[in-house]
Amino acid sequence: MPSDRFYSRLSSSLGATGLRWTGKLNVPLYRLSGGRIAGKVGKAPLLLLTTTGRKSGQPRTAPVVYLADGERLVLIDTNAGNERLPAWSLNLSADPEAEVEVGRRRHKVRGRVAEGEERSELWRQHIEQFAGFDYYLTLLERTPSVWVLEPVA
Repeated sequence: MPSDRFYSRLSSSLGATGLRWTGKLNVPLYRLSGGRIAGKVGKAPLLLLTTTGRKSGQPRTAPVVYLADGERLVLIDTNAGNERLPAWSLNLSADPEAEVEVGRRRHKVRGRVAEGEERSELWRQHIEQFAGFDYYLTLLERTPSVWVLEPVA
């Protein structure tokens, strides 16, 4: 099986346009199969994150690698090493209410950016799961945000 580094290099080489097209293919495959197809990058699981477009006001869905931390879900906005922030991160900044799909389970969440020691610990755990994030850091001049998605009742 290819390594995390392989997947990180592949995704970073696609560029922003390539990632958007990959996402457009990934979302219907994920939904059709309940995440069995297109539900992982290497060993790292993917979820589908639906945010509200900050400009359009329309729902926008993106596949994102995540870390499960109890009931919380943790995302990192490296955008595969692209300097631009991923649209989902900008959308969460504008409106932290979102919906996630993990397999066939959908639920509402509220996002926030982790800071300080919490950020450091969640980053470490995420790297243990998908080492590709360390590679993305070598491509970035910005500091990626670590997003915590917490369930909304």
